Amino acid sequence: MQTKKQEIFTAFMKTEIGLLMVKADHAAVQEIVFIDDSEKPDQAFPDRQNPKTCPRHLSACLTQLTEYFKGQRKKFELPLDLQGTPFQKKVWNKLLHVPYGKTCSYQDLAVAVGKPKAFRAIGGANHRNPIPIIVPCHRVIGAKGALTGYGGGLWRKQWLLEHEQENV
Repeated sequence: MQTKKQEIFTAFMKTEIGLLMVKADHAAVQEIVFIDDSEKPDQAFPDRQNPKTCPRHLSACLTQLTEYFKGQRKKFELPLDLQGTPFQKKVWNKLLHVPYGKTCSYQDLAVAVGKPKAFRAIGGANHRNPIPIIVPCHRVIGAKGALTGYGGGLWRKQWLLEHEQENV
């Protein structure tokens, strides 16, 4: 018996930290990817008003990201499809509770998920976060306050943290 292949919709969004590619299916947002300037998107922007070409939550995601970058949105309200191991999902769900404009350490997060010595595994889960910004892995810093690791580059992490501090 064949399973029906789910349709994936892709949108691109220009932001202060570069081009974002947002992917979603009919049920939820699945992925946000930072696109380097050297990469060219292979699809056009979707029509945000036509539900046949753009699910409502994909359009809502673009709107909410726009509001975030304007300093108007501090919490996202979107269906998310976080694909990962049970441990990764536990970490990502804890990240959703780190308040806007605040940070926590990898050690704090390890304690919060009940694995106090697993701060390296926390770093690995953060690195594999499929929906950065919305699942705010940029809010996790080193134990002594240092900016450490970010899949989108440390300059983006620093920009996001400063942006949130300016708009608290």
